[in-house]
Amino acid sequence: MATVETNTIRGLDIDKTIKGFAMTNYVFKGLVINSTTDGDSIRWYKETAADLTLTAPSTLETSPLSMFEQAEVDWERLTSYPKKYAIEGTISREDIKSADIDVLARTLLRLTRAVVKQIDSAIYNVMTEDQSPSTLGTAAATGTGWDDGTNGNPILDILKAKQNIMENDYDTSGVIIAMNPKNERDLINYLILNGASIPGFSSDQVTQGSISGILGSRIVVSNNVVADSVLVGDPTGCTWKSFEGLHAETENIMGKGTKIAIWENGVAILTDPKKMYLITDTDT
Repeated sequence: MATVETNTIRGLDIDKTIKGFAMTNYVFKGLVINSTTDGDSIRWYKETAADLTLTAPSTLETSPLSMFEQAEVDWERLTSYPKKYAIEGTISREDIKSADIDVLARTLLRLTRAVVKQIDSAIYNVMTEDQSPSTLGTAAATGTGWDDGTNGNPILDILKAKQNIMENDYDTSGVIIAMNPKNERDLINYLILNGASIPGFSSDQVTQGSISGILGSRIVVSNNVVADSVLVGDPTGCTWKSFEGLHAETENIMGKGTKIAIWENGVAILTDPKKMYLITDTDT
């Protein structure tokens, strides 16, 4: 026999605890736009990024009392569906009764991380169109990749990405550079090897083993960034639509223990793909 209990076990507020864990583990969800939805489907519109143009030879110039040229803005209507990300685990009565609070806390942490990681991976995949871009800008890394200290050029690749975003009429002041730990290592190594040729560069910027930003953009390092790729883009081009936020409930299993379930429900939508640029083939 099982009965649903409150979200508290031995004085541990589960709902509050998992949200505390999530705050330190979310990467991309904390960067994109967050909003809510109550429907089981979301209808949204993607506007054409290019400026309005007219058929040549029109230049929008006109004379007094002349007819104005006609132009129309295009929108693509799309539909997305929220998905539930859920996991559960069971703690025995014996552990609850005799073990330290760390057993409960660690169980909550690992369950929460599983849900959070899956959601952050889903958001990253939407931001990059599953690493197979059809709309956002993309190009292979210079030379043979970032881990080639001779032929690779991460700085040039990042500059190309920002150029592409600007050429699509988006501001780059909010752009991030998202990479996995290996590509961060490759970037730092490149800066150490070539720092003397970079104007105003100081080796002190990399001696701590990590860098927070470069070329006016914040660097985000996450294991959710798929290997062999780096994302340069403005996270506000993506929105996380939350149907139900991160939540936990417990179920008492008579004589056996307590089952803890954690879930979240929502979907990421890429509203402005031209705010993103994917650098591929960063590894040799």
